Parts: sequence; structure tokens; C-alpha cells
Amino acid sequence: MTKAGAPEDGRSERQLPLDLPTTPRFGREEFLPAPSNRAALDMIERWPDWPDRVLTLIGPKGAGKSHLCAIWAARTGALAIAPDRLPTLERLAEEAPHAILIDDVDRASDETALFHLLNFVSESDACLLMSAARAPRAEDVRLPDLLSRLRRAPAVGIGAPDEELIRAVLVKLFADRQLIVESPALAFAALRLERSLDAARSFAAALDREALAEGRPVTRALAAKVMEKFIKE
Repeated sequence: MTKAGAPEDGRSERQLPLDLPTTPRFGREEFLPAPSNRAALDMIERWPDWPDRVLTLIGPKGAGKSHLCAIWAARTGALAIAPDRLPTLERLAEEAPHAILIDDVDRASDETALFHLLNFVSESDACLLMSAARAPRAEDVRLPDLLSRLRRAPAVGIGAPDEELIRAVLVKLFADRQLIVESPALAFAALRLERSLDAARSFAAALDREALAEGRPVTRALAAKVMEKFIKE
């Protein structure tokens, strides 16, 4: 006879972990320098000693562009503008920002508004930082004058994280979650995980949930189990 609510086979029930949201922290102390991002980080930290008042960060999704943008915005007090909600010239003139940030500028659909914003920057003392997944191409931009302006802006590249950086990021993410992970499990995850900081964050959260649910330490076997589900998703 079993107790009420206990499983019939006598095994202990899985704990139901609370899926508490973990907001990524984008401070300078959280940014881990690596060969793939060193040039971009150096340029951000050189501000205001830039070759031009406009700078574009170019790199793939998950490389850390948004983190660098956040570091620069905190340092400069920049006006952060969503690419799909570009301001009018009237608003820019009224607010007179000295620094402007547009993360994922390649998602901007209003090319005229973006052109006017670039004109505002060139005619004022403002600085502008933009990020994009790739350099502007003729097939992506309809307005020739806008394409010319975007191409004229100095750009610095940021590469996808390598295995070493992914490993370092995972170590920090696990430490933030007070999650003890065995070295073989860490090496296994760093080798197989997608080269993306977003993927590292998602994997750390999934591993944390699974370890809590099963009430067991994070071994290589558990990391492999979570990785299998993670890749399928």
C-alpha cells in the first residue's frame, strides 16, 4: 500500500522547479573579452575618441552586440531607439540627444526616417552607435543616399564566440545560478553548444531546471540529456 500522492512504483517524484525569470546583466563587468570581440570592445571603450561620430557594430546574432551597445549606452547616457520606432526630426530637435543608440538597425523599415536621423547626427554634435548582422548591401536598402551614408560609417566587426568563450560564459552563468557543474559536463556543453551567447544562456537555464527537478548534481550524463532536448528544440 502506498501513501496518498506517492507514485505506485515507489520512486520519488520529480521536483517541480519554479521557472523564475533570469534577466541577463549587460554591465561592463559581465562582458568577457575574447579574440572574437576584442576589437569591438576596444572601440566601444575608446569613445569619444572615434574616427567618426558614427560607428556600426557588425556581427552575427548571439555574438554580444547588444551587450556592447548596453555598455556604451550606460557610459554615454545615450537615447536608445528601437529600429521600428525611429523618431521624427521634430522629436530629435526637441530632445537634442548627445548620443544615440540603434541596436539591430538592419531591422529598420522606415528608410526615410533613418536617413533623416543620420543627417541630424551629421549636422549636430551627437554620436551614433548602430549594430547590424551584416554590412549594408544594395539589395537591402532601397534609398541610394541612405546606402551611401550607411556604407560611409566606420564599422568594427564582432565574431561568433569560440569554444573557449562559450566555456567561460557558461562558467559565469552557472556561478550566477549557484550551480555546481562537473568539469566533464562543462567541457561537453562548450564543445557542442551553438556558438551563441543567447544559446549559452538558454542552455544554462535548462540545465538548472533539470538539475533541480531531478535533485541531482550536474554530471556529463545530465548535460547530455539536456543537450539532446535542447538541440531538438
